[in-house]
Amino acid sequence: MNIGHYPPPKRRGMVVHSMILLALTVIAVIGFFNLSSAEVGPVFLTWLLVALFSFAPIPFFAYRIYSLWRADYHIDRDSLAISWGLRIEDIPLSDIEWMRSADDLISPLALPSFPFPGGLLGIRRHPELGIVEFLASDAKKLLLIATAKRVFVISPENPSGLSQTFARATEMGSLTPVEAKSVYPSFVVTQAWENGTARYLWLTALFLNIGLFIWASLIIPSTPRVALGQQFAGGVLDTVPSSQLIIFPVASLLLAFIGWIAGLYFYRSEHERILAFIIWGSSTLTSLLFLLAVLFIITTPV
Repeated sequence: MNIGHYPPPKRRGMVVHSMILLALTVIAVIGFFNLSSAEVGPVFLTWLLVALFSFAPIPFFAYRIYSLWRADYHIDRDSLAISWGLRIEDIPLSDIEWMRSADDLISPLALPSFPFPGGLLGIRRHPELGIVEFLASDAKKLLLIATAKRVFVISPENPSGLSQTFARATEMGSLTPVEAKSVYPSFVVTQAWENGTARYLWLTALFLNIGLFIWASLIIPSTPRVALGQQFAGGVLDTVPSSQLIIFPVASLLLAFIGWIAGLYFYRSEHERILAFIIWGSSTLTSLLFLLAVLFIITTPV
């Protein structure tokens, strides 16, 4: 029996998401670059909004690229495992009531919100099927898997092959009974939050970054120019517009967010959790160093 992996189509989705991510990154970099040289005023506010609104979706698309890259559907005689980033659904074959193509439905299946190629994700309600969860990448290859809990929509590269394998596996019977397993990305966050050390490091880094943003926003309007280096021109310390201080809270928040995500990735595994605490501790220390850097800059006479 041809049991094994039936991954979803990935190429088109990877290309689309990568192009969007690249465009947003370029716009954010341009925005922050112009922000650092703009004087306080309407131009400064405009570039700030451009930078923030282009940067905000970057983690969303980065996670979608990672999820699509790791996406897979694996079937054997015991279960069907659906993996999509941090989302894992392990369904015993005995729990699957039926499996059919979405084209067989009388009422069309409405796609989830933001149906980008390579990222058909989310929960919808169908008049015949009830709750439907999408874990798919291609709207042309949708396959429905009905369980007592809900209907899952997947999109293997070879839908007919997966359906035939499921039929043969059901006829042969299970070798080892397995339990159903559902893992959501939010579960990792909740599990880590229950750890006192992780919670302390998260909150410390968060308050440090909030304080840095508030402090920089108060300094910029009241201080025209600051010294960002030890360069001298004719015996006079070279100064720059104080608006360039915005670089520090932005860079601090960016590194803290990346560190938070990386820590969650390692926290999933019991034997790698020490790496998660090292990363979160480093992020907190980095945020503190950024705060001290701003303190050093504003106390330097200009």
